[in-house]
Amino acid sequence: MTVINLFEKEVEQVQVDFGRYCEFVNEVTSNATKYTDKFVDRVNELGEQGVEIQRLLTAAVGITAEGGEFTEIVKKIAFQGKPFNDQNREHMIVELGDVMWYIAQACIALGVSFDDIAIRNVNKLSARYPEGTFEVFRSENRREGDI
Repeated sequence: MTVINLFEKEVEQVQVDFGRYCEFVNEVTSNATKYTDKFVDRVNELGEQGVEIQRLLTAAVGITAEGGEFTEIVKKIAFQGKPFNDQNREHMIVELGDVMWYIAQACIALGVSFDDIAIRNVNKLSARYPEGTFEVFRSENRREGDI
């Protein structure tokens, strides 16, 4: 293995056996992740408990994907010279609408309204910042139960 030393410092050579790493990953992975029948069993078990896992999965994957699309536009504006113009602003708004669609899927699955989510968020942040202003210390040092 070749190591390029750009800083004229001693560099420890580390070699990773990715085959062994994949074996490790496989060992610490749940059966519902590894095996279709175990996943189907888990989906059925959750369904019997009234969980709409199909909507939650749709929401989770969609929020992440659409949030990534929004982030991609912001990244290009911030770091790659993409202009902040009406077209790109509109594109970000459209992507936020897509995120909202997936949030609505999660709301349906969880039996909660947008209003309730906003209220809970305000309550959480009001408890974290009782003076009503952001503080780095409180952001980094949360009380027990502050999720």
